[in-house]
Amino acid sequence: QVQLVESGGGLAQPGGSLRLSCVASRIIFSGYAMSWHRQAPGKQRELVAIITTGGGTNYADSVKGRFTISRDNTKNTVYLEMNSLKPEDTGVYYCKATFGFTNAWGQGTLVTVSS
Repeated sequence: QVQLVESGGGLAQPGGSLRLSCVASRIIFSGYAMSWHRQAPGKQRELVAIITTGGGTNYADSVKGRFTISRDNTKNTVYLEMNSLKPEDTGVYYCKATFGFTNAWGQGTLVTVSS
């Protein structure tokens, strides 16, 4: 059973930065596309960024130029570097592992952007 554990969330000021990590276990990590999603209070979960097995990336328009997704297959870890944070970036951030039609989710880490 796939396990994903996120960390790195917390409180940041507008304009600040945070780096999220998601460590995967019990999978052949390099074979999975990895993505970050977020859910703001009262809103649906949305895709933030995705990185393919080959390292290709794609981002939601709202975070382009501010967030960077990366992966380290030697550490079974996917990262989300978040810069120039805005209050609207507040939410619970989840990582997801995808292999074909199989998806696994982490438990989420809370990011709060507030002064």
